[in-house]
Amino acid sequence: MRNDLTIYDSAADRWWSDDIRWVRTLKNLVPGRLSWMDEQIDWRGKAVLDLGCAGGFMAEALAARGAQVTGIDPADQAIDAARAHAVSQGHAITYDIGVGEALPYEDAAFDAVVCVDVLEHVQDLAMVLAEAARVLRPGGLFLFDTINRNILARLVTITIAEDILRLLPRGTHDPALFIKPAEMRAALTEAGLEPGTFTGLGPRGMTRRGDLTFGRLPLTTIQYMGVARKPDPDTKGDPC
Repeated sequence: MRNDLTIYDSAADRWWSDDIRWVRTLKNLVPGRLSWMDEQIDWRGKAVLDLGCAGGFMAEALAARGAQVTGIDPADQAIDAARAHAVSQGHAITYDIGVGEALPYEDAAFDAVVCVDVLEHVQDLAMVLAEAARVLRPGGLFLFDTINRNILARLVTITIAEDILRLLPRGTHDPALFIKPAEMRAALTEAGLEPGTFTGLGPRGMTRRGDLTFGRLPLTTIQYMGVARKPDPDTKGDPC
């Protein structure tokens, strides 16, 4: 089975325990993502939607930066784990169960939508991006990462990461759902968003435990991050 999303619920009761290697890998991706995203936006006081939040790693990191965070994910057990951990840490994060294709929020509800480790799993990319654009305020940012679609990306993400090193459970990804950067730019534009900078994301080091650490890379060949802005009729130019 490919694109197996049941893994998030199956690991929910140990999401914050640090005893599952692939979950630690997801946790270790957060600093690398934020080191670049922090340059795109000042999170303080911003209403931010973490779209596809799973057990809450990114949501809590954003809350620690002063954002007013809402997280949403279809994995109800992962959401339960996220809620419990947020309470234990004193974070006022709102968590909802739902899918990106039908967000239960009013138009223009958020200053930013963050969507990491999600777009290469969704059933309808165009609908998810349209919904993200709908809930963004004019001038708001859509910040994401996803996986490129090519032979090398498939080799690294599936053959090596899933089948050999077991950094992710087998079946986590379906390579047919990977997204080329040019396709991503076109889909963002179609959704009414203005694409900005894209940059690579990948391994940059290793912890004492033997887990990979991550950060930006110059090439978008395998995994990449990006930003897009919802046009604001009251301003001109593209500051992304």
